[in-house]
Amino acid sequence: MKRTIVELKRGEPLVVKGKAKVRVAHKPRSSNPVRGQRQNTTRRRIAKDAMAPYAMEVFSRLKRAHPDAHCELEHETPLQLLMATILSAQCTDKRVNMVTPLLFRTFPTAAALADAPQDQLEEMIKSTGFFRNKAKSLIGLGKALVERHNGEVPDSMDALVKLPGVGRKTANVILGNAFRKNEGVVVDTHVGRLSARLGLTKQTEPVKIEDDLMLLFPSEDWAMLAHVLIFHGRRVCFAKSPQCAICTLSEICPSSSV
Repeated sequence: MKRTIVELKRGEPLVVKGKAKVRVAHKPRSSNPVRGQRQNTTRRRIAKDAMAPYAMEVFSRLKRAHPDAHCELEHETPLQLLMATILSAQCTDKRVNMVTPLLFRTFPTAAALADAPQDQLEEMIKSTGFFRNKAKSLIGLGKALVERHNGEVPDSMDALVKLPGVGRKTANVILGNAFRKNEGVVVDTHVGRLSARLGLTKQTEPVKIEDDLMLLFPSEDWAMLAHVLIFHGRRVCFAKSPQCAICTLSEICPSSSV
């Protein structure tokens, strides 16, 4: 397939004709401007008909940059992953992974979780924050799984989102990582932030961001897409100080400062 290299100026639209692959090339710039020197903040514009090849180039580069991208919540079963994901709200995966080994040993089944004493569970998960609400959700989850699904975690979006403490994002985590089903894209704070910076969406609501991403990427890539975006957000594209100088996307990212 023909590969076309185009030279763009800042603010110039990227246009793709036909089915040619496009790699955007820019002249090298100083990676770290001298203090006091104004950075060029003009965003590159990506033409509508160039969005699909641009999106796939972004995905390809991120996979190469983060070959170890995966779900960082440690688990062995769908139930463990579901419990860990509920605890991860407003909490780091690292902290959750410190709490869950004891939690999983103490409440290894949905039935055990359903009968968990509220105060004991709260004390066990206290360091994850919002522990009272999370404890209620976990106990309610255990009861719902026992009553509706014979103690097993269901593998469908409709059934998952009806469980206590489970929204669409959590359901996507379970489906994509525990059941290898790509029914949507996990949109957390990293995915939302990077999707906007990369020009993949103009939306701000997670469900609408997810809709845009699902249109741009093949369904078989949805789970991995979230993983590589999350890894990149945690390692390079920080919220307050993105490391554009070392970013694999710097030459094509519309928000790049280099």
